Amino acid sequence: MSTIDNLPPLRQVINDHDLVARKSLGQNFLLDLNLTAKIARQAGDLSTADVLEIGPGPGGLTRGLLAEGARRVLAIEKDSRCLPALAEIAAAYPGRLEVINGDALEVDPLAHLTPPIHIAANLPYNVGTELLVRWLTPQEWPPFWQSLTLMFQREVAERITAKPGSKAYGRLALLAQWRAEARIVMSLPPEAFTPAPKVSSAVVHLRALPEPRFPADPKMLERVVAQAFNQRRKMLRAALKSMAPDIEDRLNAAGIEPTRRAETLSLEEFCALARVMSAA
Repeated sequence: MSTIDNLPPLRQVINDHDLVARKSLGQNFLLDLNLTAKIARQAGDLSTADVLEIGPGPGGLTRGLLAEGARRVLAIEKDSRCLPALAEIAAAYPGRLEVINGDALEVDPLAHLTPPIHIAANLPYNVGTELLVRWLTPQEWPPFWQSLTLMFQREVAERITAKPGSKAYGRLALLAQWRAEARIVMSLPPEAFTPAPKVSSAVVHLRALPEPRFPADPKMLERVVAQAFNQRRKMLRAALKSMAPDIEDRLNAAGIEPTRRAETLSLEEFCALARVMSAA
């Protein structure tokens, strides 16, 4: 039996169900249940909350979330090979685990979960960033989730938490930090996974703020940020010229020198620019 519940160790589960990780699905299994329980704890007290988990695989983090007291877990798994292993977990935690065999990009969590809702996942590498951006850019804010506890490649985690002036600073940092508090809470070496990826991983915890840090239209802010960093080596007057012929005047109106580059602008300055662009 494992150290956190009465189910078999994950390595045995993988062998019993012949679960070879598939590169095409971005799978790297985390087999240390003490680690998965530690990741679950980063999400905070889950005893009065439902949890959405994406890509549970053989269920390491799923078991961590349930063992740490999550009220209910909705696990969305695209790989049908993992369903028998997840069914065993559901049987061990009656009424607390629902498993959907499907694509996380197509499932509406609110049809299955009751707020408050937290999201926790060892995200598949091939869809991790797309899911994060979707969760950070809903039409209405606050979002349906209270917090995100997500594992990424270390490089992606650093992009989410980056500050102005750094090479990692860009669109992800601005989208994340505009409406959430983001920090790296754990680091994991490649050897913690099976198979071992070529890069280190990190867990990022994002807590949704009640409202954005600075006012701005979400779609305009995203457009400005994307355009500015698409040509990050250029001065802003050149990088943003296609957005408006009088871009220098608009930059000046926002209090931004037109000769500056995107990586030097703070979140507050990007929001000021987005407001000027929206007003014209």
